[in-house]
Amino acid sequence: MVGPFTKQARRDFLRASGQLATGVTVGASTATAASKAVREPAVIGYHNRKGLTIERVSYPARNMGTTIVANLFQPAGFDAKRKYATVVVTHPFGGVKEQTSGLYAQHLAEQGFLTLAYDACYQGESGGQPRLMEVPAQRLDDISCAIDFLVKHPQVDAGRIGSLGICAGGGYALCNAATEMRVKAVASVSTFNLGEARREGMGTISYEERMRRLRDAAEARSRESVGEPVRLVPVVPDNPDGFTEKTPQLYREGYDYYRTPRAQHPNSPNRYVFSSLPQQMAFFPFEQIETISPRPLLVIAGSKADTLFWSEEVIKKAKEPKELHLIEGATHMDMYDRPQFVTPAVAKLAAFFGRM
Repeated sequence: MVGPFTKQARRDFLRASGQLATGVTVGASTATAASKAVREPAVIGYHNRKGLTIERVSYPARNMGTTIVANLFQPAGFDAKRKYATVVVTHPFGGVKEQTSGLYAQHLAEQGFLTLAYDACYQGESGGQPRLMEVPAQRLDDISCAIDFLVKHPQVDAGRIGSLGICAGGGYALCNAATEMRVKAVASVSTFNLGEARREGMGTISYEERMRRLRDAAEARSRESVGEPVRLVPVVPDNPDGFTEKTPQLYREGYDYYRTPRAQHPNSPNRYVFSSLPQQMAFFPFEQIETISPRPLLVIAGSKADTLFWSEEVIKKAKEPKELHLIEGATHMDMYDRPQFVTPAVAKLAAFFGRM
């Protein structure tokens, strides 16, 4: 049974997360190109490719004058004479293609799909300066750039391209699909509304605090414009020392995923450019959800996720055909890589995208 969509659940989560998301500043630093690129296509924590072929590809970021780098997963027995249903997979805020987006891409390729997991502009192996910017408008176009690449690919069925996003990537996938008609079906896992997290997380502290942080971000951008170092802030806590009873489950588990050997990756340094905060606050990913219809929509969430209210909101706003599928016992971060939760999610996704 779907849990209640409550304002209190939203307030409790955002109040606590707002104290974490931008409240701690890492010492001023010059953002350089992401850590040494991993040239060999890989997925953390998953080594049995079951006959898959993983090709490292690159293509233009149309509005950036730079290049996006991606891993293209081809199913076992890949037939160059066929055209395949294809799924673009978008990674979370702070993530890279070698983490959960690559994991889902690899699992779906096992089910016979051609899949693409890419690094967002400014992040991972993809281009863009300053490094580690999180710009929602560009994140949306990153998905369309992936589709630009795929519609030209000789083995892609351009009439069967699906879009999948995890966490903030889910918000991006949903928002992009609302206006990107080349997406024939869209799904999200552990949906996270980055815009509201930035606005309300601060706003629940006080309106004055929200305005102060916007002024701080504006001042940081002015300093950067005259050559001062870029200010970076953490995505999740760097260590558990500062955890309190009010620390949201998402951020506790985010530390465990991103900052320990569970899924730590050199191209995912747990930082973003603070001066991009206003652009994040200006992001409203669910405002046109209804325009996805009549294309199908699937939202997958853990039954124990402290972000479940966002998945419920998407379903409330969307038109048919739509489905909220709960994975019993799973938290938000469990859906990233825990086999007992990812396996049934992939089965649901494969059936969903198989109907494109």
